[in-house]
Amino acid sequence: MKVLLTGSAGFVGGAVADRLEARDDEVVRVDLLIPEAHAPGTTAERTHLVDVRDAAALRPLLEGVDVVCHQSAMVGAGVTVADLPAYASHNDLGTAVLLAAMHEAGVHRLVVASSMVVYGEGRYTCAEHGDQVPGPRGVTALEAGDFENHCPVCARPLDWAPVDEDARLDPRSGYAASKVATEHYVAAWARQAPGAAVALRYHNVYGPRMPRDTPYSGVAALFRSAIEQGRPPDVFEDGGQMRDFVHVDDVARANLLALRQVVTAPDESFAAYNIASGEPVPIRRVAELVARGTGGDLTPQVSGRYRLGDVRHVVASPERARRELGFTAAVRPDEGLPAFATAPLR
Repeated sequence: MKVLLTGSAGFVGGAVADRLEARDDEVVRVDLLIPEAHAPGTTAERTHLVDVRDAAALRPLLEGVDVVCHQSAMVGAGVTVADLPAYASHNDLGTAVLLAAMHEAGVHRLVVASSMVVYGEGRYTCAEHGDQVPGPRGVTALEAGDFENHCPVCARPLDWAPVDEDARLDPRSGYAASKVATEHYVAAWARQAPGAAVALRYHNVYGPRMPRDTPYSGVAALFRSAIEQGRPPDVFEDGGQMRDFVHVDDVARANLLALRQVVTAPDESFAAYNIASGEPVPIRRVAELVARGTGGDLTPQVSGRYRLGDVRHVVASPERARRELGFTAAVRPDEGLPAFATAPLR
């Protein structure tokens, strides 16, 4: 199988490329090496330094390709609102240009990286009033240290529950909005081309070759960087935010399963899957596990700081991915996060 892989020099893309080539697939590697994800001077062997927003550069690379695996994106929650144009350009426009170039080249099968951020807040329930949909948390409550979402009927703190792929999409950041747009472009392309596409909604990905020391990195990398610099990890809010952390090796394996499915899928089909470990952990526990892996004695510091746009809890149900893709995570967070503390980073 011939696969055009965007973002092939990145964290997830590199892991996907390794697995594809290990099974003797032909991989056309494409990456722009944007500074938000790559250090200055980074090089990538056997990689076409192509911007997915450049249709003319993409066209010759798509010749003879069976399926595209689209991993390239500007990631992270965004440092400031000044990042909005970059998200719209790299993620929204980049995906739209790639889809048009694929159609022109006669390539109609696609796997695309999405994210759990498309959900915004996760699923919440009240013991008395059932499922509830909380709005954004207010600054006054956050300043007072009240980080929970509350039932709009009785005002009690809401309990979290796993969110499935049929949940409403409610982006709370510029990155999240760009990922929702990406999914909508892809679904529209699948209907109009026609083609077949799978979107993989990654939860918090971590593991070897993760970028270090950048505000666009995941929180696990930020915790590790702090420890390496002799500082206790800074845990925002009260550390009780529930998340699912999934190892990059599992994410790469999910991509291969999705590629196998999409090449035989019927036209005009689009499916989204949560890619998660299925073992949610509070953020405070993530910091503790990473700290434990270093063998040091630094204790995470719960600071009470917060970021507007952050959500309280978002935990996935991986059941559909298990049932339809055959995907089950192999690396448990209690094992993977301590090992991450000493894994090589980029």
